[in-house]
Amino acid sequence: MGESVGLPRGQARFTSAMIGAFAVVTVAAGVAAWHKYQLLAGPTVTGPYADNPLVEADTYFRNLMGWRTGLFFAALFQFSIWLATMRDVADSLWPEGQRRRRAWLIFGWVVPVAQLFVPKMFVNDLWAAGRPQEHRRRGHPLLTAWWLSMLAAGGSVYGDGPKGLKDAATADEARHALRQIMIGDAVDVCAAALSVVVIWQLLRRLERATVTETAHAEAPPVAQAGA
Repeated sequence: MGESVGLPRGQARFTSAMIGAFAVVTVAAGVAAWHKYQLLAGPTVTGPYADNPLVEADTYFRNLMGWRTGLFFAALFQFSIWLATMRDVADSLWPEGQRRRRAWLIFGWVVPVAQLFVPKMFVNDLWAAGRPQEHRRRGHPLLTAWWLSMLAAGGSVYGDGPKGLKDAATADEARHALRQIMIGDAVDVCAAALSVVVIWQLLRRLERATVTETAHAEAPPVAQAGA
């Protein structure tokens, strides 16, 4: 029934796949960071540059971090596109409840201070549009957990782990930076998993609300008593 009301299930699958790809590459980068961390704990490796295991581990790690960064922005952009499509559905159900203009789907992620709460407000409004009219309330524990994980992930992306690794002058300093990066990777994977859950929960809620609204609109008027 959800397909018949024109909700973007295919787009939800693609967005989830993009976020999943980011999570997979993030896990791979974390494994590469752990391998490099272990090598730095051992004795200094000497020998030809091409046969140096630390150089090889560093190459894999840096390549994966580059892919991770690219997939992060691609997934965020696709997530915003999907939310814009869901806004079309929410507008048909509860247009007066959408508090932010569509431009905030992009600017809300990058404008200082606003990035701390505007995307969450946008998702709250979409979520509330999927509730029955008499029970429309913004917010839910799932959305709160998702947004806290997103804020934590944003802090890890712009944290000082990568910079600390670049500026490290000793093995201990490099290992400390790698620990920060691995912790950040774990937070990012958690945020990615919760994002996929929010996508499908929001889709299902708006599907049900759209089906209910369509059924009410198509229902024949009740015959007056005594007619």
